[in-house]
Amino acid sequence: MKKLLYIVASSKPESLSSCQRGARIFLNCFLEQHPEYVIEEINVFHDAIPQPNDHHFLSRATLVNGDRFRQLSEQDQNIVNRMQQLCDQFKSADRYVIAAPMWTLSFPYKLKQYLDCLILNDQTISISPKGVKGLLHTKKRKAIYIQSSADIYPFKSMSIPFVGTRVNHGITYLYDVFRFLGIECIEPLLIQGTEIDDSGIELALAKASGEVAHRCEAFK
Repeated sequence: MKKLLYIVASSKPESLSSCQRGARIFLNCFLEQHPEYVIEEINVFHDAIPQPNDHHFLSRATLVNGDRFRQLSEQDQNIVNRMQQLCDQFKSADRYVIAAPMWTLSFPYKLKQYLDCLILNDQTISISPKGVKGLLHTKKRKAIYIQSSADIYPFKSMSIPFVGTRVNHGITYLYDVFRFLGIECIEPLLIQGTEIDDSGIELALAKASGEVAHRCEAFK
């Protein structure tokens, strides 16, 4: 079977999380259309996501091994092993669904911490004297980023001198990172205006849900 990795970057329970509710609608539709997929789920707030530091690497993005690994404390060995588990899980997936709220013009910090555990030399990227290249182009992978936000972009309820994706750095960052890894297809599904008077959570979800059927078909 093919695998879809569902990455949740929200600390809320699903019933109180707009991005997770939207993602669940998408996942249910996708599985109905494509029952050959199995879903694995990880929540970067509730599951163990290490904080990598220099003790865990031999050189640029290369995890320690051999004697260097055995010299680490038990805690640091567990961190290295967990990073490897997360990287292996990510590499094994065919499709990725990421659900996150907008935080400070981007996404929650835990998602960045998770990504830092995945970008490893000779595993998801290759570092050589010729440069750095992604290694995840070996099969057709796709990702969708489902983001909820209190406002609508370009701004509808505030007047500030920014518009559109210029204040939506979560989308542009994930686009750059996934393409860096070799995953060319990543698209956003936005749940916008959850906290403005003429929209609200239910209307924002309804608008996003209207896109789900054809987005699922394109995601196959």
